[in-house]
Amino acid sequence: MTNWTHAFRLARRELRSGTQGFRIFLACLILGVATIAAVSSLNLSISDGLARDGKILLGGDIDLRLSGRTIDDDQRDYLSSFGQLSHVSELRAMAQGEDKRLLVELKAVDILYPLVGQVQTNGASPFDSAMNSAQAVVDQEVLNRLQINVGDTIKLGEATLFIADVLKKEPDRIASVINFGPRVLISQQTLDQTKLLQPGSVVRHHYRLLLDDPNQAIGFEEKLKETFPEAGWRIRTPDNAAPGVENFIDRLALFLSFVGFTTLLIGGVGVSAGVRDYLNGKTATIATFKCLGASSDIIFGTYLVQITLISLIGISVGLILGGAAPLIAAQIGSSLFPVVPHGALYPGALLSAAAFGILTVMAFAFWPLGRVQNVAASALFRDKVTPITAEPARKYKIYSYGAAGLLILLTLATAHRLDFAIVFVVVAALVLLILKLAGRLTATLAQKTPHLGHTGMRLAIAALHRPGTTAPAVILSLGLGLSVLVAVTQIDQNLRGQISDELPKQAPTFFFIDIQSDQADAFDQALQTIDGTSQYKRVPSLRGRITQIDGVDVDKVNIDSQSQWAVRGDRALTYAREPAEGSKIIKGEWWPADYQGAPQISLDAGLANGFGVEIGDSLTVNVLGRNVTAEITSLREINWKSLRFDFAIIMSPGLLEHAPHSHIAAIHANDQAAPDIEQKLARGFPNVSIIRVEEALNSARNIMDGISSAIGVAASLTVMAGALVLAGAMASGRQQRIYEAVVFKVLGATRAKMLQAYLIEYSVLGLVTGVISAIVGSLAAWGVITFLMDMNWRFHPQGVILTLGICLILTIAAGFIGTWNALSEKAAPHLRNE
Repeated sequence: MTNWTHAFRLARRELRSGTQGFRIFLACLILGVATIAAVSSLNLSISDGLARDGKILLGGDIDLRLSGRTIDDDQRDYLSSFGQLSHVSELRAMAQGEDKRLLVELKAVDILYPLVGQVQTNGASPFDSAMNSAQAVVDQEVLNRLQINVGDTIKLGEATLFIADVLKKEPDRIASVINFGPRVLISQQTLDQTKLLQPGSVVRHHYRLLLDDPNQAIGFEEKLKETFPEAGWRIRTPDNAAPGVENFIDRLALFLSFVGFTTLLIGGVGVSAGVRDYLNGKTATIATFKCLGASSDIIFGTYLVQITLISLIGISVGLILGGAAPLIAAQIGSSLFPVVPHGALYPGALLSAAAFGILTVMAFAFWPLGRVQNVAASALFRDKVTPITAEPARKYKIYSYGAAGLLILLTLATAHRLDFAIVFVVVAALVLLILKLAGRLTATLAQKTPHLGHTGMRLAIAALHRPGTTAPAVILSLGLGLSVLVAVTQIDQNLRGQISDELPKQAPTFFFIDIQSDQADAFDQALQTIDGTSQYKRVPSLRGRITQIDGVDVDKVNIDSQSQWAVRGDRALTYAREPAEGSKIIKGEWWPADYQGAPQISLDAGLANGFGVEIGDSLTVNVLGRNVTAEITSLREINWKSLRFDFAIIMSPGLLEHAPHSHIAAIHANDQAAPDIEQKLARGFPNVSIIRVEEALNSARNIMDGISSAIGVAASLTVMAGALVLAGAMASGRQQRIYEAVVFKVLGATRAKMLQAYLIEYSVLGLVTGVISAIVGSLAAWGVITFLMDMNWRFHPQGVILTLGICLILTIAAGFIGTWNALSEKAAPHLRNE
């Protein structure tokens, strides 16, 4: 206790002089803790926002979704006995103005809509009256793109509708990553007038139930399944009102969390460098303490107390900045988020971020603290000419390794996906090892470089391996941040390449949906008579929901995460007598063209692997309220990037041919034929929805731009952290630079010659760091694209060039700032004092 009392008193006295030596230390710690606190708090904030508004977003206590059909009278009577039942229909349709057509998201509601919340309009007319027959409320985008105004009319199907008002907000509408068009809101009676609903139309019917007794919600889902086991509806409750949004937020939080961990890891390198540099600046003080009889434990305790107090300040500032993120997000609202985040402080997220900060400091600070503690006073006094290279005592190594182990465990415990967390930890360790070895290798190669005649080059090479060189620190800190930037850039460019480079070469010009069976022949003839078209294809299409996998309910089957999408809702499926051109059957056999037996299925091989099924197993699909069980007789390898008409599930002909269904089609057309196609279909087939593939691709590019910008900003935090550590490394060498500058000046070196040597040194250091970062980052991106995303990898050199440029600019700029100050020092004062 006496030692700790002395240590605390000495630490308090030293801190009176301020925290100048800890500025980089503080900046790195604040940045890392703030990032992790903000990411964790925002994720919880959006989840709480979903939970808070779940009932409003769902539209009631229970939502039952059906595709292509409505509930029967028995189901309606049963549901209505528990509360108010509202019917909402959603489909895509073509809205036509005077001379323009637009694909829109059409929503038809009944008189009870909305059961929860309120619809907000511009107020041109009350919403109830706007939902009268032959009227519509539309998004502003509809007016803009069709060049019409409130009070004008549009045509939907066979109905002409009056634009009653502009829609501002729907209570049950969630911001979506992908939208095929703006919203048009009409009544159910108006939908009947449009004649858009035909047998097999692609339409989603939602039945929202607002219970008279909210307590009945407990167990109501199971009760529905028992009462109507083959209803085939998808049941949602307020706690899973927006599963798509939750999945998107979780994946984004997963990425941002790893960015936060990487930032803190780089910050840890800065912490280690900051502690080492601060202690290097205290060599005279430590030597004096030892000469006056201070024990090693008192010296260790003195600087541990200082570092702990400074760390608490940095962690507190980081928590304040990160904890404020939900409060700021709540003010911004849904303009940037799919739901309005809940503005609150999240103690759990803040405690987790604080724990990361504390463990990072412990893991990276014990090592430099332990090095100084056992060094003799005489060695400390000679540190200028003989830098300390002693290893810390064994117990301090154990402390450091123990804190690092706890840091890894905390990373795994708080990660959204354990498998990704394990990969991250392993890759981070490998990258740190590679960069550390690269730093040592650079110094070793510089030491073994033959004697050069050029003075500036010789001095620059010598600086890379001299005692106290900053080369390893620069390569480790800046290299880690730039490796992340290269990886993100390469991944982004590969994803963009899939959209911009590959898809447009193969994509048709138009997709058509909701072609009725009795229209199919006339539709074929209408398109094929237009000049400038080619590669026309039409196939039947139905919607079905997978309810059982090999006789087991889907919610009881362990399905791979990559295949979960197939059981989350209704899936498109078709039937065919012969395999499509280009289909690759890798296992099993296709049924005969004249097959009329029990239903069989040809399944996507990737989906079969995710489901854990093989040839001979079965799938049960609910189609139009009827469960159809079919044997899997073949597996196909599907290239989804080809945009060829292909389906994960193809059934044998016979049964589905007689079910109500529609058709989808695609066609390639030149610029002259495209307007003719739209005009001809508008006159003859008003119920058919037309999707311009180029517009969909542009929408995907815009989405990618937004995501890339967000990810780029997040990844830039790692570069910022690396730049901070780089600045710290350059600052730490300031005294060494001054010492060198004085010696060189005494020996007759000019300022120009010394600046030339430093320019060469920093250029070589920046180039080496950039090349290593490019290799490490590209390898990481290759692994993500090839193994995690299962896509073709393509190297994009512009990302590497950008990295090299950033690296050279940062190292040369930081180096010259420190060097210029060192060269500005007068030699005389230093010669008199040292």
